[in-house]
Amino acid sequence: MPELSQETEHGRAVLPFGVAEVTGPSMVPTLRHGDRLLVHYGARVRVGDVIVLRHPFQQDLLVVKRAAERREGGWWVLGDNPYAGGDSTDYGTVPEDLVVGTVRLRYRPRSGPQLSPFALLRWLFSAVRLVFADRSASRRLRAR
Repeated sequence: MPELSQETEHGRAVLPFGVAEVTGPSMVPTLRHGDRLLVHYGARVRVGDVIVLRHPFQQDLLVVKRAAERREGGWWVLGDNPYAGGDSTDYGTVPEDLVVGTVRLRYRPRSGPQLSPFALLRWLFSAVRLVFADRSASRRLRAR
C-alpha cells in the first residue's frame, strides 16, 4: 500500500508522474516492503499492469495490485502474493475511477552512504528495475 508523495488537484495529478512507497507483502516477489515506485498518473491500464488504486472501501488508502482482468464495472485486481489477501477476492471489482496510475519503475533506496562511483553503479544496476506487465495474470485468475 503506497503513499504518494505528490499532491493532486481535484483528483488530477499536477504532474504526469509521482513517487510512491510500498508497505506490506501483497506484491512479493515483484515488489517488496520499502520499494519506491514511479507512478504514471492517468496512464492506460492493460491486463497484467501493476497499478496504484484507491481502496474501494477506504478511499484515502492507496494500494498496489496487478490488473488481472477487465470486467463489467471496472478491474479485477490481484496481489502477486496469493497468501497476503487484500485484493479483488476480498472486495470485488474496482471501478475505473479509483485507478490512480500505472507503475513504470521500481527502485530500492540506497542503504548508507555510497561515495565511490563503483558503489553507486552497483546500486543502480541492482536496485532499479522497470516494472513490466505480467500477461499471465489472467491465467492465474482462472487457476484460482
